[in-house]
Amino acid sequence: MAKYYVGSTGDNISERVRKHNSNHKGFTGNSPDWKLVYREEFPDVTSARKRKLQIKKWKSRKMIEQLISG
Repeated sequence: MAKYYVGSTGDNISERVRKHNSNHKGFTGNSPDWKLVYREEFPDVTSARKRKLQIKKWKSRKMIEQLISG
């Protein structure tokens, strides 16, 4: 079963995914095969973080998969 990571970054998104796939401590370091399946862009950090928290509060694989599929 796939795992979904919900996050935000002000960095280059390709570099962020590369960092998640590197060997490091933490949730994303345990699996070296993360890939980007969905993204949204926001005009500022505050808006992006609010959206990230909204998605995390769902705590629902089904809702995240619906978001991904459109």
